[in-house]
Amino acid sequence: MISKVDITSKKIVLITSGQPSLNPRLVKEADALIDAGYDVTVIYQYWNDWATNLDKKLLATKKWKYHLVGGSPLVEKMLYLKSRFKFKIANFFVKNFGLNTFAEQALGRCTSLLIKKALTIKADLYIAHNLAALPAAIKAGKKNQAKCGFDAEDFHRNEVSDNLTDFDVIIKTHIENKYIPQLNYLTTASPLISNAYKKLYPNLEPLTLLNVFPKQSIIKQKMADSSVLKLFWFSQTIGTNRGLENVIRAIGKFNAELHLLGNHDDAIKTHFMALANESGLKKDNIHFYKPIPADEIFAFASQFDIGLATELNTPKNRDICLTNKIFTYVQGGLAILASSTRAQKLLLENFPNMGTVYNQNNPQSISLAISNYFKDESLLVYQQAKAKYYALETLNWDNEKTKFLTLINQILI
Repeated sequence: MISKVDITSKKIVLITSGQPSLNPRLVKEADALIDAGYDVTVIYQYWNDWATNLDKKLLATKKWKYHLVGGSPLVEKMLYLKSRFKFKIANFFVKNFGLNTFAEQALGRCTSLLIKKALTIKADLYIAHNLAALPAAIKAGKKNQAKCGFDAEDFHRNEVSDNLTDFDVIIKTHIENKYIPQLNYLTTASPLISNAYKKLYPNLEPLTLLNVFPKQSIIKQKMADSSVLKLFWFSQTIGTNRGLENVIRAIGKFNAELHLLGNHDDAIKTHFMALANESGLKKDNIHFYKPIPADEIFAFASQFDIGLATELNTPKNRDICLTNKIFTYVQGGLAILASSTRAQKLLLENFPNMGTVYNQNNPQSISLAISNYFKDESLLVYQQAKAKYYALETLNWDNEKTKFLTLINQILI
């Protein structure tokens, strides 16, 4: 039961150093808050052109207010170029003279502009999404005597490297240590990320909100050729070192297709096509698709058989995170073929029989897993049914939203 507060008088600002189309967790939270009756504003910055095109369609459907800061190549171009120049200068000073003066400015292109905009909007709660937005939430909260929250979708200090001397590790560790202890609450996207932050900040009690989505009433699309196994993977960007190479090497000897959705250029496409050719995968059996709106991915995914969650286990964040792709597959009714990261193994242990875990360092492990689907046709149908069952019963935003709104109401009481 969600506790009662005077919601109509409460204002909440969500801040991201990305764009709404690139941050489905922010969009889900903003929608949940506005539907619950809160006054909601989103502050964001430009990241890339294709997300801007998706934003136009997305934002036209939203009831919450929104503000773009820092310009873009097409809107306030001089401000955009100026912010890029300042970001480079800040990085130079931090790398050569230390963290104390320009750390926030060196963290993100628009961090100082996110701070400036957040300070102008008086609210009861400021919620940061992405680490470069965290200083803005804390500073605005202090000025307006408001509460502050942070949604850690990743274990930020180890997103890029586990090396303590790496600049990305140094600056993110500095920002986390400076601002996270000042939070009123912390949410994360996986139990293992919650555990990692709890060890660093014992006074906080991180709440895990899984990267799940609203229940999808999608009827699984029938395959035109049931003898062909169709594997699906998506992300914002199709690239190397995402675990896809071993999948391509593994499936060449099977009657299988690989479907990849995400932003990509000709060089990446050529790279994977060459690898497919070397591995015996027919060129007609690997397909590339450009990004589509987030709410269309579930129906798009449902035309395939298996969803690929190919995360690597280094750096640490990749080993302990749970991405939105694996939960998209669940809602789409796909069986899951997941690499053996700690987070993914734990998920499939807690929700058994909806997929298979393979050793990401061993292509033969992937081949064995795929061969099992050809040997036993009922296995695929059984795992797909299990995934859909979990999607409807447990692994959905309807459940996580209740946890989120309960937390927000408790914070604002």
